[in-house]
Amino acid sequence: MLAVRLNKAQFEYDIHSIIKAFYPAETVKVFEEGTKDFESDGDNPQITIRFGEKEIRVELSGTEYETALSSPEERPVVKNELKQLLYRILSAHTGKKLPWGTLTGIRPTKIAMQFLEAGTGGDTEADSNNPFTEAEILDYMKETYYCSEEKALLAIDIAKREKRILADIHYDKGYSLYIGIPFCPTTCLYCSFTSFPIFSWKDRVGDYLAALEKEMDFVRDACRDKILDSVYIGGGTPTTLEPEEMRRLLKKVRDTFDFSQVKEFTVEAGRADSITRDKLRVMKEYGVTRISVNPQTMNQETLDLIGRRHTVEQVEEAFRLAREEGFTNINMDLILGLPGETREHVEHTIEEVKRLHPDSLTVHSLAIKRASKMSLWIEKNGIETLHNTDETMEIAALGAAEMGMKPYYLYRQKNMSGNFENVGYASEGNYGIYNILIMEEKQTIMALGAGTISKAVYPDGRIERCDNVKDVALYMEKIDEMIERKRKLLQN
Repeated sequence: MLAVRLNKAQFEYDIHSIIKAFYPAETVKVFEEGTKDFESDGDNPQITIRFGEKEIRVELSGTEYETALSSPEERPVVKNELKQLLYRILSAHTGKKLPWGTLTGIRPTKIAMQFLEAGTGGDTEADSNNPFTEAEILDYMKETYYCSEEKALLAIDIAKREKRILADIHYDKGYSLYIGIPFCPTTCLYCSFTSFPIFSWKDRVGDYLAALEKEMDFVRDACRDKILDSVYIGGGTPTTLEPEEMRRLLKKVRDTFDFSQVKEFTVEAGRADSITRDKLRVMKEYGVTRISVNPQTMNQETLDLIGRRHTVEQVEEAFRLAREEGFTNINMDLILGLPGETREHVEHTIEEVKRLHPDSLTVHSLAIKRASKMSLWIEKNGIETLHNTDETMEIAALGAAEMGMKPYYLYRQKNMSGNFENVGYASEGNYGIYNILIMEEKQTIMALGAGTISKAVYPDGRIERCDNVKDVALYMEKIDEMIERKRKLLQN
């Protein structure tokens, strides 16, 4: 354990996040003196942080460091200067540099986007309509957040592409729709999403769809004056539904909402062991334009270890079936840093994916969630079994480029292997619009189903959230309460 004492409660989340990034294998405790008492063990340093009126002092292993606050009255400035100080101290102490520097939030591209939206987003100093050049944005990210040049350039490149892709989105007058199907064939080792084994709920899927239909009717009426831009059905694994259940769901969606301006209709098919020709035909019949066939890895021993319960051959067959049924926008998800996987494993996966040639590729860095079985696995086997490096990230990026894809969205999570990021790559015209919208938080997203979170974006930039209960039975029981909470969300 690594203990961090504070003289007063302040910025605990940010302190925890940056220290955990330097010590990923350790339990980090951040606490106010006098409320609890923890001690670091092993070789871990004891850290004490003292906030003064005009300065911050940090003591690490008997050595004290201090930074004068440039604007003590401005909380965002104090937070940033605290994180800079901690980064300098921990980087010197551990000999490590973090690719994203002090950035601990999930949306690093928003920084670059703010600069681009101040003007036209031009590429050069010759673009007089844009007050910030790309070089100026790069310098800001490196100097303010200690980002590596590679990651800062990636964020800028993606922000520019996002800005172009979303040019026709109806921000104020529009919304997007998310529908969650919280059932899976099995629960994967790394998963912390709301999902329940389908075999335990087979007899109640109809009841769940009835609750969803009730939510759909409410959203249709509540958003009648708004334009629907994108629809995303995720999970869980939506294709755990039987063909007729899928037909019932998709027919209701198409009958309930105005699709005249919908730019993207996605169903996250996901698990190869849940994809059949009949289900693909139902999706095609009801106008689904984008699907996912997600292997996570193309190494069979890893699939067995993480509980994917399907074979590499099934992935290839599901992908072939989707092409045969006319799907021209197929995404594949991969996870880097899975247990025991090395550079050679990643190279093999990328070569197999290139052979299939999907239209987009989402590359995830493994995020270790406390609610997942992976946490227990790491306690038993050690975090050193997880290998995610600059080299493996580059292998995936190069593979995407060789398939004609460019990065178009990016997000980060807590406790990511290697402190890297998740990146979506796509060929031109196959960008996942909903993926960008959920990250950029510029448009209201109405989310239906157990464990989903709706987000209302207001003209003044304010964002309000409303979550549905995670438990499926409780969701069905309290569906009227969920709807009433959404009503209040939209009335704020």
